[in-house]
Formats: sequence, structure tokens, C-alpha cells
Amino acid sequence: MVIKEEVLHSVGAIIRHYQPGEVIFNEGDVPKYYYQIISGQAKLNNYSDDGKEIIQTLLEEGQSIGESLLFIDKLYPVNAVAITKCSVQRLPKTVFLELIKLYPEISFEMNKTLSQKLYFKLIMAQNLSSQNPTAKLKVLMDYLKSFQENQSPYSFMIPLTRQQMASLTGLCVETAIRTIKVMERDKIVKIKDRKILY
Repeated sequence: MVIKEEVLHSVGAIIRHYQPGEVIFNEGDVPKYYYQIISGQAKLNNYSDDGKEIIQTLLEEGQSIGESLLFIDKLYPVNAVAITKCSVQRLPKTVFLELIKLYPEISFEMNKTLSQKLYFKLIMAQNLSSQNPTAKLKVLMDYLKSFQENQSPYSFMIPLTRQQMASLTGLCVETAIRTIKVMERDKIVKIKDRKILY
């Protein structure tokens, strides 16, 4: 949780509800609000010239959406879209900026969150240059598992669909599916009830 829900509520945040596939903000919009997910999942995406969806980030309960753009005078370079039914707290940018000036601990948490997102982007950018699909998927799985206490083999269930993993690593979904089967054969992952254990 970046900012406690009650703190956001106390300074006038309103709750918006989104249906699966509904847009929270569009690429090219001016950032006017701080968004934080109360429940559900969302994604940041855009599309290649040939119309292929590129998922930049997957977000869930407690995470903020596109907050880095509130600190610079730039338009959103991505869309934010609800994946599931989603409830989101929305706070005007001006109030958000005042809030982080008043509460250094919120500013510290925000810096931690932004650093984590930047770290993920750097890892994935390096990963995109790799031609090896196993290496690409393994880097993604390593990153996701890095936040877990239990690091033993097969202790972590990957919380993504094969389509989402493909989109995050720049693979086509068929390649991701084939590669995951090879990873299972090589005992890198286990598959149980279609879930990937890493």
C-alpha cells in the first residue's frame, strides 16, 4: 500500500469503479489525478504499429497507477485499463503533491515504489534484447519471486496468464506456451492444474 486508504479519503479522494476492459486513462491524456487500486487488477499497455498489445505493467490492490507522471509535465505514454472489476481511489494532482510535502513518510514510500518500478523496467529492457525465450521468462519469474520470503523451488505460483507473460517479455503467446513446457521438462518449473509453480 503506497498511501493508506483512510489518508486518501480524509483529503478528498473519491472512489471510481471500473468494469473489465474499461479505460482508467488513455495514452496522450494529461495526468490530473493520483490513482490507487482498492480492489481488482489493472494494466498499463500500448499497441505496436501492427496492433499487437504490449503490456508494460500489471497492477493490483494497493498499487498506484501512473504516479510518476504527476512529477513531470508530460502526457501519459500508456493506457491504464481495468483487467478485472476494479475500485480505484482518485485524488487531484494538486492535493496529492501537497500531501507528499506534508508527510515525508508518504514521499519515502513513493520513492521506494518508483524505484521498484524503475528496477523492473531496467531488468525487462535488458531482457528484451535476449533471443532466448527461456531466459526471458526466467528473468520475469525471478523478479516476481524476488519479493517472496520462501525462495525454495516450486514454492511460488506465478500470478500471470501465459498471455500476460508473453506480452511482458515480448514473446508471442505460442512461443511462451511452448517454452514453459520445455521449462517444465527441464525441471525449472512445475505445472499443477495449469498453474505455473516456480
